[in-house]
Amino acid sequence: MVHSKHLVLLACTMALLPSLARAADTASGALVGTDGAAHGTVAITDAPKGVILRVEAKGLTPGWHGMHFHDKGVCEGPKFTTAGPHVHATTPVVHGLLNPTANDAGDLPNVFVGADGTATVEVFSPLVALKAGKDKPALLDADGSSLVIHAHPDDYQSQPIGGAGDRVACAVIK
Repeated sequence: MVHSKHLVLLACTMALLPSLARAADTASGALVGTDGAAHGTVAITDAPKGVILRVEAKGLTPGWHGMHFHDKGVCEGPKFTTAGPHVHATTPVVHGLLNPTANDAGDLPNVFVGADGTATVEVFSPLVALKAGKDKPALLDADGSSLVIHAHPDDYQSQPIGGAGDRVACAVIK
């Protein structure tokens, strides 16, 4: 009987290990709008060759919006300039997913916000890592990082931010 209790305890512990490992390889943040209100969440999962980003947003203007990882883990409104420039490892920074000489690690695809002001998207970025130790900029470095959603879509070519315009929502990645 004692052995069966130990086996049950061992089985429960083993079942928890994968979820504990996943928790250590994730980060998240709360999206805040220029109005200071909550506008959704972001979740980032470390992957072998980059990160998976999930965004659930609400209260945004319908249409396409640029979205980028920014260099600082600070989101002071209403303009969110405290988030700094895009995450990068090389200067000068050359923006654009369609630019053959781009080196801007903060570049991400645009997000579409529906007529009801909501968006849910999951994208993969091979340009960053969640933590240090890989051969790319880490989102959870000493000064952190943030995810910024812009007022307009990114054209993936124009400098310095693809014409994406003002910062309308920001989440500190923790």
